[in-house]
Amino acid sequence: MDGSAAPTRGADYDGPPDYRAVGRHGMFPETTHDEIERLNLLAHMNRHLATRVMPHVKTAWEARVAPALARKLGRAAQNRHEVRAALAEDPYYQAWSALRRMTMEQRQQAGRWTTLRQAEALAARAARLAGDGDRLTLDPKLVVPRYVSAVDHHCMPGSYHSEAFPGDVANAANYDHGIFATTGGGLGCYSDGAGQAVVAWVRRQLPGFRPERILEIGATVGHSLLPIAEAFPDAEVVGVDVGAPVLRYAAARARAMGVDNVRFVQADGVDLGQFADASFDWVQTTMFLHELSLASLKAIFAETHRLLRPGGMVLHVEQPQYTAAMPLFEQAMRDWDAFNNNEPFWSRMHELDMDGFLVAAGFDRADLIHGGVTAVVDRAVFPDQAEDSGEDYGRKAAWHVIGARRGARA
Repeated sequence: MDGSAAPTRGADYDGPPDYRAVGRHGMFPETTHDEIERLNLLAHMNRHLATRVMPHVKTAWEARVAPALARKLGRAAQNRHEVRAALAEDPYYQAWSALRRMTMEQRQQAGRWTTLRQAEALAARAARLAGDGDRLTLDPKLVVPRYVSAVDHHCMPGSYHSEAFPGDVANAANYDHGIFATTGGGLGCYSDGAGQAVVAWVRRQLPGFRPERILEIGATVGHSLLPIAEAFPDAEVVGVDVGAPVLRYAAARARAMGVDNVRFVQADGVDLGQFADASFDWVQTTMFLHELSLASLKAIFAETHRLLRPGGMVLHVEQPQYTAAMPLFEQAMRDWDAFNNNEPFWSRMHELDMDGFLVAAGFDRADLIHGGVTAVVDRAVFPDQAEDSGEDYGRKAAWHVIGARRGARA
């Protein structure tokens, strides 16, 4: 292991935090000096692309691509698809896109080198920490839906559900320890910034809300769920996911971090029949809807309505929907993940009428919720940094909240 502290930075340093600032818990994989520096290199590359290279994609669009497209079509672009297709022919966009894709692939490879060399040890540690109690319920008969099994999400071979041997948690450990480099520490030392942001939003908007039972669908390793469980220690908290490896890791991680009021269940969110009608006060998803399919999204919305008690709420945290107010260039840039980062539902999901789907699921339009949340700056990682006002078209730690309360009349 590399036990050295993160190097001291000068006041004018504006790069990502050193990887040694990452939060380590009892389930965290060991990392060598070279593995740490490899992740540091990739974090710096991500930051460089976002702050120094990507802004000039817009310059190329305005100065070169948009005028050429207007001459070709005899009109301005009418939708994001025309913009994206034109950008894809531009050499500057091609260079930025190729480099961004390369950093995603290399980040996954770097993380896999770390976790695969200690896969058996990680599995043994997860089994020991998770134990045989009620923290973890797996379903070996569960069929992983094709929209999950057919895609290596975020360029990670095997995605979040695959395992090389019984008890394997390598891909979950890859995700947990590598996301700090992917986000440049923007989600905090434990990569739980989205969960922290949701807790802050709920406390601000619903100060009297005291949920007794909370459910997160698509919990993966518990990054977003554990802050919620910690904020409401008297609540029974449940996280579900279709991937057994991430749930094993999540249960062990929760135990290692001392969060005792949460358990994890392997299940598909389209059918949560093991939970009774009106049995939860709060149902949560966090950057999850874009991983689905249209049919599964509709079914999950219906399940959330069924599961909520009167007065309960569902919150979906996602990147913003594409609306007429969002410039076509921004929409096209946000679509990058759909075509280059193995997120096939991203583009379709972000153009859907979410309000309409919530109403179709049974919620009253008057009870719909809209808001915004931004990850709280983790002072353990960024002691002097102000809130980030930049944009990275889908990577910034700022999200929209779409949801609903289930009225007492429902």
